Amino acid sequence: MELLQTFGIALGLASLAGLNLYLTVFVTGLAIQQQWIDVAQTNPDLLILAHPVILALSGALYLVGFLADKIPWVDSLWDALHTVIRPIGGAFLAMRVLGTPAHEPVYEALSALLGGSAGLLMHGLKAGTRLVVNHSPEPFSNIALSLLEDLAVLAGLTLIRHNPLWALAVFSTLLLGILYFTPKLLGAIKVQLWLVRKKIGAPAGNRPPVQLVTDLPADLHILFHNYNLLGEKILWAVPCVSGKGPGLPRNVFGSLVATEGDPTKIWFIARNRLRKLAREIDLSAYKITREPKFISENLVCYSLEKKPKYLFLFNRSQDALVDAVVDSLRQRLASVQPQEPPQEPPQPAPETPISAETKSEPAPDAGT
Repeated sequence: MELLQTFGIALGLASLAGLNLYLTVFVTGLAIQQQWIDVAQTNPDLLILAHPVILALSGALYLVGFLADKIPWVDSLWDALHTVIRPIGGAFLAMRVLGTPAHEPVYEALSALLGGSAGLLMHGLKAGTRLVVNHSPEPFSNIALSLLEDLAVLAGLTLIRHNPLWALAVFSTLLLGILYFTPKLLGAIKVQLWLVRKKIGAPAGNRPPVQLVTDLPADLHILFHNYNLLGEKILWAVPCVSGKGPGLPRNVFGSLVATEGDPTKIWFIARNRLRKLAREIDLSAYKITREPKFISENLVCYSLEKKPKYLFLFNRSQDALVDAVVDSLRQRLASVQPQEPPQEPPQPAPETPISAETKSEPAPDAGT
């Protein structure tokens, strides 16, 4: 039981270090210094955290991070600088908790791997979430997320203090969940970094209209040929990233394809080493629009009949391309949607003729 409690403390501190290393070290050291917790018998190696130099340095760095976490994109730069620091901090805390009996190198290496891995997973979750949140340039979501992270660290430290076994269960479940969702998170991070890089390298000024092309990459052309059973000719194909929509996985690089067949249908085609995707999309009840965002141009297909929305992402320099796609889709949908007959303006009612017999005689003069 005592061993499990020790593992709970080590895993918890290492995980919280990946979320906010400086706050974890500062609060733990302050609690030891003020004797809110006694680690002299259980974890004497943690006494180093109460050293005045460690407290002053961790507190100062926490204040810097507290400010950096509130500013969009500055928080992501801060996270990038700590990609190595936080896992190392997690490994250090885990080694201090677990100790190194008889200076066993294997035991020491396992402690470092446990703490470093936990810190790296939590850091990846934090950094990836910040990248996604930074898609919107307003600072309020960054401020709320930063405060929530600080509260999570304080709550985690409280849980470790009062019930290390529950801490072991909670942090183990959390880390397993992060492992499960890591592929999706990595996909979102990859797309966000691609959009940022394209925005930075995009030339300034308005771009001229573009002509939609019919070319597909060879691997996508072969894939689409297998699904295009009627052999419909490709009208245009544009590369993009899937955003959302029924049957569409998010953050997949592929191409939107329109054919000479049914004008209400388009295809999203994608392929990589692990999967292939060919999804036919019916837009017969949808409206099409372009939605500019901070680092992307979005093609939005929405329905007034409360059907699920489709969203496709383009880099920020492709506004003219998205406009061309929007115009093409609107023309295709207009060609099959019923046109309302023009309404004639209302005609004034004809005046009823008044006969001579019905005319009223003039009133007699008052003087007669």
